[in-house]
Amino acid sequence: MVDRLVNSEANARRIATVESCFGANGQPLAIPGRVLVGEGVVTKMCRKKPKTRQFFLFNDILVYGNIVMDKKKYNKQHIIPLEEVKLENLEDDGILKNGWLIRTPTKSFAVYAATATEKTEWMAHINKCVEDLLKKTGKKPSLEHAAVWIPDAEASICMHCRKTQFTVLNRRHHCRKCGAVVCNPCSNKKFLLPAQSSKPLRVCLSCYDTLTKARANQGELPVKPANKSVNQDSSGEDDSEDEIDDSGKNDDPIKGLDNLSIDEKPTFYGDTAEPPSDSTSPTTCDVSNTISSNDNACSGGAPTDTGCSGNDSSTCDAGSTSCD
Repeated sequence: MVDRLVNSEANARRIATVESCFGANGQPLAIPGRVLVGEGVVTKMCRKKPKTRQFFLFNDILVYGNIVMDKKKYNKQHIIPLEEVKLENLEDDGILKNGWLIRTPTKSFAVYAATATEKTEWMAHINKCVEDLLKKTGKKPSLEHAAVWIPDAEASICMHCRKTQFTVLNRRHHCRKCGAVVCNPCSNKKFLLPAQSSKPLRVCLSCYDTLTKARANQGELPVKPANKSVNQDSSGEDDSEDEIDDSGKNDDPIKGLDNLSIDEKPTFYGDTAEPPSDSTSPTTCDVSNTISSNDNACSGGAPTDTGCSGNDSSTCDAGSTSCD
């Protein structure tokens, strides 16, 4: 699917454009043999509420980031090795439609496409890239994956003790083993989960007991619990910078999904024949725009039949600082 793109000029331009859209805070993405397979916007179910994220599928990694400036700049770049990825289908549930789970050993989460067709395309292309990569490297797929965190809005009381009501003072916390929403007393122990971190992580009391017994049955010494409870003012090691509310407001998380419109279809570059190197091709900053032979990205909203002006270099500034 992507073999013909490996050494193409169009692929090199696309990857360079993705790098520049993330600015100086993003990691370099151009390495020999890497191909940008596809890109598009999906809705990611975050801890507080669903949010739109720009996803880039390469033949060896999956990259996503927060959309800072529509179609032009992104920040909080996340890179997921595809050899660790496992996809699971999600059935439609009310307003939550066209979704699937992205599972990895360190983090798992749900995403939603705008239509059933786009969901099918995303899942098919990601699964194909994972399959080809594992076949190429000879590695085995990961057997253990991090739990998907239950959104805050789905738990008004602790899911462990079933008593503590969550308030401004009684904060929600997540068990890193099962993903349940629990109160501080029900998650005041930590346990080492090597796949997720080199340091012991917050777990609920049920998971702590299960993990401790399993370790004892394996003949290993139990992890010595901390002398003090986990700080009430901390949700644990980190709740992921990606979970920070972009708007600073806590609106109804599920209702907010209605307002997340995705008006662009994803683009998958391996599906069609590559155009000649001197012709126009989609830019990774804006799949609806074109990129000229001098590699300058088009300005947002420019008609695709007009191309870019020779002096246009404002769309993606590699030296810019991404804002929160």
